Amino acid sequence: MENGFTGRVASVGTSQYTAPVAHDTVVVVSDAHLGPASEAATAAFLRFLDAVPDLGRHLVINGDLFEFWFEYATVIPRHAFPVLAALERVRRAGVALTLTGGNHDRWGGAFWRMELGAAFHPAGTSLTLAGRRALVLHGDGVAEQRRSARLLHAVTRWAPTATLFRWLHPDVGIRLVGLLSGALAADTRDPAAIERAAGAQAAWAQAFLAAHPDVDLLVLGHTHRPALEAAGAARWYLNPGAWFDGGCHAVVTADGPELRKFG
Repeated sequence: MENGFTGRVASVGTSQYTAPVAHDTVVVVSDAHLGPASEAATAAFLRFLDAVPDLGRHLVINGDLFEFWFEYATVIPRHAFPVLAALERVRRAGVALTLTGGNHDRWGGAFWRMELGAAFHPAGTSLTLAGRRALVLHGDGVAEQRRSARLLHAVTRWAPTATLFRWLHPDVGIRLVGLLSGALAADTRDPAAIERAAGAQAAWAQAFLAAHPDVDLLVLGHTHRPALEAAGAARWYLNPGAWFDGGCHAVVTADGPELRKFG
């Protein structure tokens, strides 16, 4: 046990991404929460994206890439442009891109496929990762401990919410979300609450894997706590942790998943 999670952990930097990687190696990252107030995190994430083609052949971003994302018909949030441009470079390097929606950026759509050649799944998806049958979910709504989190989960999944939000001017809508996000996330600074949420999620994951023997790898995010727990022979629950917490991510190979940090 180390820092609240179990499993193999490596600390890596760009200089180590030099050896050829297997064609089925997968990079998994979650909860970067990039936005106007996270310039340092964005800069680090851009360096990470530059390294991805030397690390894996498939990049899975499991929700909350941005602090907020909404797919308008004709505009994109300007703060997202550098990351989107970097993702296009990753795709042009031959890396497959898969994104799932999180409670902060579930309102995506055809933009990802048409502009970036990426697959986008607002509610999670089943994938084959390094030859393993995987279920990838962001994790919000699975085992929420906080009232604000349950509220945010319900609001983002309520179909009329996106329709109503679209009527707001982007400048107004994005500013409104920034104000609400700060209020709703106020209690996420409580370490005890976060640990309870991570424990509840891990218990849910183990129960899910016990009930679904056809799933080899369950990938979750959302709690901002890295986890790698065995659930039998060659079966795991994986949470890569929050990117903003020291570059947390994971790599999945034929040998199994591994927790890493970038920097």
